Amino acid sequence: MQRAQLHQHIINTAGVLFYSQGYQSTGINQIIDRCDIAKATLYSHFKSKEDICIAYLTQRHEQFIVSLKTYVDRRKIGKNKLLAIFDYLNDLFRSDDFYGCWDLNILGEISHRQTSLVNLLQKQKKALLLLLGEVVSDNIENLSKAEIEKVSGGIYLLYESAITESYLFKSDWPIYLSKSIAPSFFEHLPLKS
Repeated sequence: MQRAQLHQHIINTAGVLFYSQGYQSTGINQIIDRCDIAKATLYSHFKSKEDICIAYLTQRHEQFIVSLKTYVDRRKIGKNKLLAIFDYLNDLFRSDDFYGCWDLNILGEISHRQTSLVNLLQKQKKALLLLLGEVVSDNIENLSKAEIEKVSGGIYLLYESAITESYLFKSDWPIYLSKSIAPSFFEHLPLKS
C-alpha cells in the first residue's frame, strides 16, 4: 500500500471506530490491529490518537459541507432550500451507520483542556453556521446581517438538537419536529422565488 493510501486507511479505520464506539473507547492498539499495521507504522503517520482524530474530523467535516451544499443546491429556491438541512439529516438518520453528530460525540468525550480538538470543533460548527447564513441570505430578500444571523442561528440550533435527539431516541420525530418549527424563523420574511 502506498504511503498516502496507508495514511488514508488509518484515518478511515480510526474514524469508523471513533464514530461507532467512541473516542475514549478506541485505543491505539485497536486501530493498529484493525489497520493490520505495526505500531511504528502508525506513529510514522500520526504522533497521537488526538492527531488521528483531528485528521478524521477534518475529513468528515469537509465531506459533510460539500455533501450538504450539493444537497441544498438541488432544491428549489425559497423555503425548500431553507429546510433542506432537515431532509439531509433525515437521509443521514436512515443510513445504517448513524450515531449522531460526530463532532458532538467527540466533544462529549474530551476535556476542554484538549484545545486542539475543541478549537477544531468550534471552527467546524462556525463553518456550518456560515453555510446556513449563506443559504438564508440567498433565499430571503433584503435581510440585515442581524436578521441573517437570527434565522440561520435558529435553524442551526434546531438542526443540532434534531441530530442529537434523533440518535438518542433512535427515531426521526426530532427531525420532523425541528423541520416544522424552523419556518417560524422566516415565514414572516419575503422569500425569493
